[in-house]
Amino acid sequence: MTKTSLTLLALACALTLSACSAGKPDAEAAGEAAHTSSSAGLPKGDIRAGQELATNGGQGIAPCTSCHGAEGNAPIGDIYPKIGGQYADYIEHALQAYRSGARAGGNADVMAAQAKGLSDQQIADLAAYFHSMPTQLRDLSNVN
Repeated sequence: MTKTSLTLLALACALTLSACSAGKPDAEAAGEAAHTSSSAGLPKGDIRAGQELATNGGQGIAPCTSCHGAEGNAPIGDIYPKIGGQYADYIEHALQAYRSGARAGGNADVMAAQAKGLSDQQIADLAAYFHSMPTQLRDLSNVN
């Protein structure tokens, strides 16, 4: 290949790559991806804000730890699940379902009363916090 051919090839590659970004600057395109955190379509969660809400509650919302215990790993009774270390997506979808009334049974009434006052950002924050905690969750591997 000649020097001119290599230059034209490099130019063609650069134009192709710039067309893929749809004219958006790299920082803007990267920022767009950072605004959503999950399959629930919620904004990126803040662990510290989630910890504050989980441990102290908020306007009309009881602290999550009052039932689920410290770090979501010490429930006050067998009817409350451990949520520390749970997948953030799971927590987000569950809280959205409680908030909308789509999730029923068990403690759904208690959870719906709490979740109805949560914003999307608060749900994302709680999910980020509990996901960041050490897990005591068990799965069915090695059951036998």
